[in-house]
Amino acid sequence: MHNSVLNDLKNLASKDLTNATAMPKELYSSNEILNLEEDLIFSKEWICVGRENEIPEVGDYFTFELGKQPLIVLRDKNKNIKVLSNICLHRMMKIVDGKGNKKNFTCPYHAWTYNLDGNLVKAKYMDKTECFEKNHLKLPELKTEIFLGWIYVTLNQNPESLSENLKSLQTMVTPYKMENYINIISEEHEWNTNWKILTENFMEGYHLPVAHQGTIGPYFNVMDTEFDSKGSYDFFTYQTFTKNEDAIVGTAHPSNKSLTGKWRHTSILPTIFPSHMFSLAPDHLWYLSLQPNGTDKVKIKFGAAIAPEVLEAQDNPEVFLEETKRILYEVQNEDRFVVEGICKGVNSPLGSPGPLSWLERENHEFTPVSYTHLTLPTNREV
Repeated sequence: MHNSVLNDLKNLASKDLTNATAMPKELYSSNEILNLEEDLIFSKEWICVGRENEIPEVGDYFTFELGKQPLIVLRDKNKNIKVLSNICLHRMMKIVDGKGNKKNFTCPYHAWTYNLDGNLVKAKYMDKTECFEKNHLKLPELKTEIFLGWIYVTLNQNPESLSENLKSLQTMVTPYKMENYINIISEEHEWNTNWKILTENFMEGYHLPVAHQGTIGPYFNVMDTEFDSKGSYDFFTYQTFTKNEDAIVGTAHPSNKSLTGKWRHTSILPTIFPSHMFSLAPDHLWYLSLQPNGTDKVKIKFGAAIAPEVLEAQDNPEVFLEETKRILYEVQNEDRFVVEGICKGVNSPLGSPGPLSWLERENHEFTPVSYTHLTLPTNREV
């Protein structure tokens, strides 16, 4: 059945935007497609696990699951970011949960203990086991890249360079200095929708005046939406929104000297394939990193950060942060309502994809990229 769906996807990808529709609903509901996504996309591509300044000190860590692989994301003794398997080398017990700061990681099952490099440093009562060689045991380490403060990992042992693939995006967003933004939210959630539905929702501003009319919608003029004249890139796409001057959020602080002209109240919204997206404004950012958990559930890493000069200027930072978080959570709830409703639609017998607006250009650009990932065997071995 998936061959028929992929043929439909191929035909759709060949159309220009004026004749494009939403993707076939089976692309969201088929377990066969899900298996292809897990095998050809999420086990081989770069996946964002969070931001570098979530773990600023030596020994800081948080845990993350990439597909079925539990991970420890940590700051090692040399202050470098390291991502290790979170599975003990003894009886395959998960070693740690949550986040915090540790000098060593001790398995809660038999107390095998590993240092920040992943080396086994202690294992009691193994002196009579001839095949046990402590010095040869080390937790597997994943390939990791840092892109402007974002931590990316991959299960692929021979990946393409992330920074090279995102070079043109880096040029665009560098003046915002987002790597210096101060974290205020870092959470994990699960919603009842397909991961692509949430991705596509982020990629278009058509819904902003309607779905977000109670929060951020009034401050966006969708007619001012701009896209790159080049069209879709192989590894990312984006759009920009220039906000109204009376916007309550999304404009540069007077002390911000790196942004000029319209960029002082313009947001850039990149989607980095397959599933990392962020809304970068002069005063804040928020982001999503997604993974499928079935056809109708998505695992979400959700975070937000504030430009340091904005936070420093607050007379009452606690009140400011509380209000900022309130707005961001309301926006999230508005999006959740929409994407969970769409998921019910794609699983309904009478649901069918309709024509796209010019404001949904990125959605159509997602179509050929999806087709390429799902049909071309990669030459990058895992």
